[in-house]
Amino acid sequence: MTRPNVDPRSLIALGHDLVVAALVWVFTFSLRWNFDLEPSTKLILLQTLPAVLAVQAGCFVYFGLYRGIWRYASVHDFKLIAMAVGTSALIVPILLLLWRNGLGVPRSLYFLNPLLLILFMCSGRLAYRWWKERTLAVPGVRQPEAVILMGAGNASLALIDELNRSGQWRVVGLLDDNHRKIGRQLNGVRILGHWDQLEQIARDSNCTHAVLSVGSADLATRRRVFSICEKAHVKLLVIPGIQELMSGRVKVSQIRHVQVDDLLGRDPVELDTSGLRMMLAGRSVLVTGGGGSIGSELCRQIARFAPERIVVLDVNEFNLYQISESFEATFPHVSLIPVLGDVKDERRLIELFVRYEPTVIFHAAAYKHVPILEADNAWQAVRNNVHGTRVLADVAARFDVEKFVFVSTDKAVNPTNVMGATKRLAEMILQHRHRQMALPVVLVRFGNVLGSSGSVIPKFRAQIDRGGPLTVTHPEITRYFMSIPEATQLVLQAGLMGRGGETFVLDMGEPIRIADLARTMIRLSGYTEDEIPIQFTGLRSGEKLYEELLADNEKTLPTPHAKLRVSRPIEPPGANWDLQVREWLDQPGPLRDDEVRLALTQWVPEYQPAVGQPNYTVIKRGKPLPADLLQKLDAAADTDNAAVAPGGTRTPQLSRTSRAAPAR
Repeated sequence: MTRPNVDPRSLIALGHDLVVAALVWVFTFSLRWNFDLEPSTKLILLQTLPAVLAVQAGCFVYFGLYRGIWRYASVHDFKLIAMAVGTSALIVPILLLLWRNGLGVPRSLYFLNPLLLILFMCSGRLAYRWWKERTLAVPGVRQPEAVILMGAGNASLALIDELNRSGQWRVVGLLDDNHRKIGRQLNGVRILGHWDQLEQIARDSNCTHAVLSVGSADLATRRRVFSICEKAHVKLLVIPGIQELMSGRVKVSQIRHVQVDDLLGRDPVELDTSGLRMMLAGRSVLVTGGGGSIGSELCRQIARFAPERIVVLDVNEFNLYQISESFEATFPHVSLIPVLGDVKDERRLIELFVRYEPTVIFHAAAYKHVPILEADNAWQAVRNNVHGTRVLADVAARFDVEKFVFVSTDKAVNPTNVMGATKRLAEMILQHRHRQMALPVVLVRFGNVLGSSGSVIPKFRAQIDRGGPLTVTHPEITRYFMSIPEATQLVLQAGLMGRGGETFVLDMGEPIRIADLARTMIRLSGYTEDEIPIQFTGLRSGEKLYEELLADNEKTLPTPHAKLRVSRPIEPPGANWDLQVREWLDQPGPLRDDEVRLALTQWVPEYQPAVGQPNYTVIKRGKPLPADLLQKLDAAADTDNAAVAPGGTRTPQLSRTSRAAPAR
């Protein structure tokens, strides 16, 4: 049997109050008889004292007098004392009258004792608070910082005591936009005004911090509060998961300054949890690229729906190690199987499918960094993003999977770079597999995610830490942003809604100007643009000013989910399109960048390479490839990499000079 967890300080406080109560009872008796007590009167005093103290102790504990901290004693605590003493003042005379007709206790004591007891108990708490504040006001000792709560609802009610108990913060007031609340008190703290009065109130109270304490703060509210605080020169603080704070699962130690993610993040996604549970519960789920930023969050979201196992495929050993360690700590009940392998390796995929029998696939593995793929790496982008997707789809079709969800990108729309063109070609191959093999493919297309590997926000943070400047390619460049959890949740929802062959487009909200994002991050870091300047470097190869979510010839239809729209598939160009793409992908390579771009324009009609692409013979910071080296590469490709036909004979491949893309 476990012992109850009793705070020793609460016992000390209770002992103090009982001593005070005993002294007050003795004092009122003595005062009634002018401090001249006869032996009979002393006997009555000693007989009644235990009963009176027992009743008062029970009332003190019942009304929660020992849940607060004396150092922060307030009007709220004094009200609790008054209610506890008042209740005991009703119970004591009834008890004494029932027990030997009152034992001769004068009636005046029943009125005088509660008044004196309230006075002495409140005075003790005030004296302790005064002494503590004087003790803490020592030079070099950190004082609790004054803070204003933005909001006067249930969230603030739970937050006031937590902040005051922390020793780091002292709540000096609340602000709320409901004018009827102004002037009232919440948990002993006064509601001083509405939000727009923050500047004046902060100046009058010498307060430099504010906490957003609205339980369901949407994006518009967060941005408005940030703007008000910025104007008032007040630092805005947030607590992740205010609802969890109210339930006791989040501590005030997690309070932090507002970050750019809080201002760019969006309203929570509503998921069909019952439908997702039916799709994922008890199933073997494969996530390719599962160690990356999107893939790992997909695994975490999937784990909520009790799958039989999650098979994580990744070529990066360290990524697999990280997600394995993370799952051991956060999802110990979920079977996560790290598989080191490549989506281009057909034998490895077949082995994986035979052993783990995945029925739901989320394909997130891809090369995605535009500038790197533009220069000297175009063929590798094709091999990984297109050929790898084709191999995975062919293997999945052989094993009769129930759902194949492909994570695509807005860069696949009217692409101007190799990365976007390869993702678009992968989309087209999967749609063709759906028609040809009845593969239940669902394509999900969205833009940038906050904090993903290679995204602009971590880059800006690193540049701010180095003292700047922040590099932006163009003053007018814009991008769509959403959080990683939101993107992955919508991928799951689209996977549930898709029946096969659809392309789902996520509602990315309004595009964000990257230069404005940089300015916001500078201000959030406590700097000015004079201290951390912004430098415009010019558009990179293959980079667009504005991203698009739909191609010119695509139309979307609404879905039952407000943040998802579905577009109709586009027919591939030409009757022999799939066969020609397969022959092109099966070439041993490597192909030159200009050959890859030329072929991609044939396979992806809307692909238009950006003007001024780097010459394929130029190595970054290097010299043109020597002609003899090119000839050796051609010779090796023609001999050593000859394909083996089904009958066992070797079939010579096209030479480098003849590897132009076939006509449509």
